[in-house]
Amino acid sequence: MTSTTVVRTVAGSVRGRLEGGLTVFRGIPFAEPPVGKDRFGAPRPVRAWEGTREAYEFGPPPPQESGFQGRRAVLNVPEGDEWLTVNVWTPEADSGARRPVMVWIYGGAYKLGHSGSPGYDAQRIARDGDLVVVTLNYRVGIEGFALIEGAPANRGLLDQVAALEWVRDNIEGFGGDPGQVTVFGESAGAGSVASLLAMPSARGLFRRAVAQSVPGTYFSGELARDIASAIAEEAGLRPAAADLATVEPRRLTSVGEALSAKMMSYADRWGQVAPTSTPFSPVVDGEVLPCTPWEALRAGAGKDVDLLVGHNRDEFRLFLAIGGMLGKIGEEQAGWALRMFGPGPDGERAYRAAFPEATPGELFERVQTDWLFNMPSLRLAEAQVEGGGRAHLYELTWAAPGGGGGLGACHGLDIPLLFGTFEADLGQLLFAGTGATAEGEALSSRFRESWTAFARTGDPGWPAFEAGERLVQVLDAGPKAQVGPYLEETSRRLWEGYEFASLPLHK
Repeated sequence: MTSTTVVRTVAGSVRGRLEGGLTVFRGIPFAEPPVGKDRFGAPRPVRAWEGTREAYEFGPPPPQESGFQGRRAVLNVPEGDEWLTVNVWTPEADSGARRPVMVWIYGGAYKLGHSGSPGYDAQRIARDGDLVVVTLNYRVGIEGFALIEGAPANRGLLDQVAALEWVRDNIEGFGGDPGQVTVFGESAGAGSVASLLAMPSARGLFRRAVAQSVPGTYFSGELARDIASAIAEEAGLRPAAADLATVEPRRLTSVGEALSAKMMSYADRWGQVAPTSTPFSPVVDGEVLPCTPWEALRAGAGKDVDLLVGHNRDEFRLFLAIGGMLGKIGEEQAGWALRMFGPGPDGERAYRAAFPEATPGELFERVQTDWLFNMPSLRLAEAQVEGGGRAHLYELTWAAPGGGGGLGACHGLDIPLLFGTFEADLGQLLFAGTGATAEGEALSSRFRESWTAFARTGDPGWPAFEAGERLVQVLDAGPKAQVGPYLEETSRRLWEGYEFASLPLHK
């Protein structure tokens, strides 16, 4: 068996290397570099090249801030403008193999991320599931999501569509089946997956979707324009593509970073968005993204796509830990959070009644976990079923071993469990740099078994979600791993107050 393999793509030939029984291709461009005259434009097809291109190294990450909540984003990365690339892990680069394909979309608050991050090494998914895995880069931050004059909205989402078109046109040569594609992503990646379900330009490009911890933040056009004006003001420019293009892409990220640090000063106008320190989200612009994912799915946009969606029990605890706030939340902060994020005008009283024994810290965490991730994920499953589609729901309740076990089932824990990358990126924090225990390894294997089975058959191994029963698969160790009703009756009455629409500008 040779140590390298050449595959012909539409644009030219690429050479991958044999690694651990898989052939891996890295840094294949799927669109032209979005710089120069293409800056802030929709992605354009990559120009053809002569000869064979070595696909051994990841492409450079898109320009982005240095970190989020005090954590570095990407370390030791290549440089250059060729941000829009894909990577492929395949058991067999044979056009006759036609294996299922899984396409990963990274998270990072719509302002960070790189498909070359070690935590996204897809070899265990491809090997255990005997399928093809693709990871991709897309523009983030100002380059990808700021709503500016003279540029299409949601450029980061358009990049994802372009990558999926590349998969459709090329993946057969890598041993994949273009008719059996599953998109999967976490956090902002899950929000992207939900957006793709609602986008006319993405229709028909994938058959199944996995959304892990869907964030509920989608901006109205009015709010997005106001945020873009504040970003441009930081740079002393107009919120227009022609003006912002005068600033080198990696220098422009510092402008978004400066605004992130002082978003609370805009709370009177931006409402619930201000405390998130994240001035970017998909924009319901009426064209690229005609409506929110919940509205689109209720109308039947996902009825031909199988959906697997879920969340982690203690999502917001990660942000408390990173911010050094665990155990430091007082009554005043809890009251503020309940009023800001609780459902409806009586949200604070409803939460206190539902959780009478909860500490201020527990209430502060619970309401933000619900508002930002848990309820949006549940509502997505409900909307899918209401629109005539099929959905499966899960909740991860296993506690991360890092931090003395105090991190619980926090945000991002599903990534190292799914990829099996316990000592990389976020896995270092959540697994204390020691790798997984036997219990963690068993749960990790179960994640991959369920996710790859879903990609192959549409069934992850537990009953489908139905609006009346609301069955959820609990992902934990041992006997706790069971299927049961999603919410107890008291909590169900409380959380039914949550509804999700594009976030408005307050005037």
